[in-house]
Amino acid sequence: MKVNQAEFVISAVGPSQYPEDGLPEIALVGRSNVGKSSLINRMINRKNLARTSSQPGKTQTLNFYRIESKLYFVDLPGYGYAKVSKTKRAEWGRFIESYLMERDRLKLIIQIIDLRHPPSADDRAMYEWLSHYDMPVIVVTTKADKVPKGKWQKHVKIIKEDLQLRSMDKTVLFSAELGIGKDELWAIIEQAADLTENEPDSEQVESSSSED
Repeated sequence: MKVNQAEFVISAVGPSQYPEDGLPEIALVGRSNVGKSSLINRMINRKNLARTSSQPGKTQTLNFYRIESKLYFVDLPGYGYAKVSKTKRAEWGRFIESYLMERDRLKLIIQIIDLRHPPSADDRAMYEWLSHYDMPVIVVTTKADKVPKGKWQKHVKIIKEDLQLRSMDKTVLFSAELGIGKDELWAIIEQAADLTENEPDSEQVESSSSED
């Protein structure tokens, strides 16, 4: 997708605040500071629409970004940040689970995992939960620019095996810094959100031309 228009819409903490314009939604989940905001900014060709922070655990709401008036990216609070209180983590867990389970406009969940490291216990728990409820999910292994190219597939294999990735779930190697994986990820998102434009059938075009 060629993105010319993108805007932050709302930071929501419950269904009453979710957008009601009926656009498909793509959710991003991952541990704190894994690079969700950087991924969004790369995908929409902006430097800081989605604000990045060196302080893990800062995102405490569901942040909705409207893209080309065709879909939303929904940035969910990062998981696994120890300095967040148990009470706050439980509160986040409830409204995140409610959104993922009940939002009928949710078309795809992108779970982001740092390519440099094996999945954490929280990464595994999240993927297991998504798989248990048969949710549409892909795994994006980000920060590829921090790993030598010759070791990319080795690291991806470790992540797949550690997560026990289902055969139908795709992985995308990604770097927000270099733009690696951007086009592949957009193709998957457009298909999930049913935004792919149908090309006219060549035989129909030829038939139409011959009748003129």
